[in-house]
Amino acid sequence: MRILIQRVQKASVRIEGNIKSSIGKGLLVLIGIEDNDSEEDAEWLSKKTVNLRIFDDEKGVMNRSVLENGGEILVVSQFTLHASTKKGNRPSYIKASKPDHAIPLYETFCRMISRETGKETATGEFGADMKVELINDGPVTIWIDSKNKE
Repeated sequence: MRILIQRVQKASVRIEGNIKSSIGKGLLVLIGIEDNDSEEDAEWLSKKTVNLRIFDDEKGVMNRSVLENGGEILVVSQFTLHASTKKGNRPSYIKASKPDHAIPLYETFCRMISRETGKETATGEFGADMKVELINDGPVTIWIDSKNKE
């Protein structure tokens, strides 16, 4: 399971011109799921996400988490995080899970984020053509893969 976390001043998802979800200050989390991902991956990444210290403290040092800052979280599924560009110029998405495996794990990850934060997690819509708008704060963008726990 891979996530790309962006610290944002605000973010939103539009589907067919209508806002599905929006948040203020917090995190936009793009998530990609592959077939060998499990609930353990979702658990590890959800805890890492809410505890990642990437918000400034009173001294301007990135030392606070989204939990400590009271920020919001928007989670958007993105199978292209598993793009393989090894051969040629057309990415292959063969490693990305099909909906029957990916949707339950996506929903599990979102529930875990809600449980950790005590707030409802804003979401996109799995498989929809989404327009994501954000103001990246910093910018701060962090990529995490549950198969590479450095």
